[in-house]
Amino acid sequence: MAAAQGRTSDGADGRDAADGTSVPIPFRQAVDALRTARPRPEIELDETRPPQRLAPYAYALEAAVVEGEEDLADGRLVLLHDPAGHDAWKGTFRLVTLVRAELEPEMAADPLLPEVCWSWLTGALEARGLAYGEAGGTVTRAGSHYFGGLAERRPATQIEIRASWTPREGPGGVPDTAGHLAAWCDLLCQIAGLPPASGPADGGGGVVTLPQRRDPR
Repeated sequence: MAAAQGRTSDGADGRDAADGTSVPIPFRQAVDALRTARPRPEIELDETRPPQRLAPYAYALEAAVVEGEEDLADGRLVLLHDPAGHDAWKGTFRLVTLVRAELEPEMAADPLLPEVCWSWLTGALEARGLAYGEAGGTVTRAGSHYFGGLAERRPATQIEIRASWTPREGPGGVPDTAGHLAAWCDLLCQIAGLPPASGPADGGGGVVTLPQRRDPR
């Protein structure tokens, strides 16, 4: 498992950095909440190396939605923390994500697909009752057509969501990172085409998902 990266190589574990600075308690608690979260069984979640220059402290997770031997979607979630605050964030924490999935061509041709995918992100956060601000991002679809020795493959289209938002801080200046991770996992499952988890407490009630792909890649 990779440790949280920032001014210290072991920041999320609470040890002092080589320059004598200590890891802020709110960041340590926010990371601990991410580490102890348990997503639904179709999601494989692991720590990964975070970016080095976006904030003084950072922690990252990568995930894949797996059914059988097929990866239906994958993504990355990064938690950033700047104790001094950040004007663009309007807070001291920021969540940054990338989510990808391959779609059937007929689904990818829907002109409203980008708007729908963006609404899945905001809807997942709101369904969990999470307060957030300064959300922004892009939804991109890219198509691939195969030729020559690969001509037997069907055209493929991938949807990609890149987004960031500021989680509202709770007691002690710590955001509900476990809740935001759960909402992010809801988004992953939705774009993968999985049926929603049972019960409104799981944040999946009433959502519409993409059909699952069953063709070999």
